[in-house]
Amino acid sequence: MAKLIHAMIRVLDEERSTTFYRRAFGLEVAERLAFDGFTLVYMSNAETPFELELTINHDRTAPYDLGNGYGHLAVTVADIEAEHARLAAAGLEPGPVKQLAHGGRPLATFFFIQDPDGYRIEVLQRRGRYL
Repeated sequence: MAKLIHAMIRVLDEERSTTFYRRAFGLEVAERLAFDGFTLVYMSNAETPFELELTINHDRTAPYDLGNGYGHLAVTVADIEAEHARLAAAGLEPGPVKQLAHGGRPLATFFFIQDPDGYRIEVLQRRGRYL
């Protein structure tokens, strides 16, 4: 059976991105691999073995076009209201907390936040299928 291990996004500024993911989600650099022309930065935390891979292309100066195919990354938190308040207080501008129901039953409580490169991250209350 396959096991998901990481998702990769391309970012312009390594420091700006690692700072955002550290402040927003407690991710730390697990490994940094510099190559000719690009650097790979793997970020993770103790909550999950899944990692976020940041790719920094050294010759890139213009923002990436995220197009209409990218959706979002998703993380879960124990207390959605507290997490929203923490991110807002940190100046990270989370969107409003929303509710989603399916078949008349609550499915998700969530909000979105964007990283410095415009990638959307969904922050979900940990419950049900979102553990």
